[in-house]
Amino acid sequence: MVTLLGFYGCKSAKVPGGKEKVNTKELKEFVASMQEQEPAFRTFSARLSVDLQTGDKTMGSRVELKLVKDSALQLSVQPFLGIEVFRMELTPDSVKVMDRMNKRYVAEGYTALKEEWPIDFNFYNLQALFVHQLFLPGEQEVEGVHYDQFRLDREGAITRLHARDRMDLRYCFEANSSEQLLSTLITEGNGRYSLLWKYLSLEAQPSVAWLFPLQMQVSFRDEGIRKGGMDIRFSRLQWDKPLNMDFSVPAKYKRITFADIIKMIGGK
Repeated sequence: MVTLLGFYGCKSAKVPGGKEKVNTKELKEFVASMQEQEPAFRTFSARLSVDLQTGDKTMGSRVELKLVKDSALQLSVQPFLGIEVFRMELTPDSVKVMDRMNKRYVAEGYTALKEEWPIDFNFYNLQALFVHQLFLPGEQEVEGVHYDQFRLDREGAITRLHARDRMDLRYCFEANSSEQLLSTLITEGNGRYSLLWKYLSLEAQPSVAWLFPLQMQVSFRDEGIRKGGMDIRFSRLQWDKPLNMDFSVPAKYKRITFADIIKMIGGK
């Protein structure tokens, strides 16, 4: 997944609110302060308005997100009047996709995928992108023993935390002087492909102690040229409410594999 992404380097995001005071905290204190502001929850759900861009085309859809922390992430794609077309569920060790239009589904573990793309990026890292959290590739959570795996640098009011994984994917997290995460950049080792995930419109949430970005912008680049991306707007956010995480597949649906999907895409 991450190997489809694009450009090398970590450029500063614009900091809302004009000039900010420079943060002078050292690495460990800065990371700890960032984590104190992160969402602390058991379950999370929201309605997403997603505009998906591919080349010069844009397609909009409503998506229902459900997340049981460290357990399962479900996305229900409903482009037409709330009618579900696709449902996807990711867990720490598997992925399932249900295609209701074509009455078929995929259910596979990550073992085969890891053999083809042996990257450290995992379910917990993907979860962190959606819930505005710092992460380390391959880890379930960032703890004090991990802080030294980051490298810190600053440019004015912007603080950057850098990390890399065994496949030389590079991770750059930008934060403002208030220790709030502004963006996450993941770059391939040779600098060609990258993913930039930006967090916008941080707002206070009812009955919780943290701010949350109500808009996220995702950009995929190849040699610095944007090839696609998503604009995501959040509404109807709910924290720590009971969730129905059902993924029942109708008996008449045909099971296929990711290899089948790749063949379909390739016309083979």
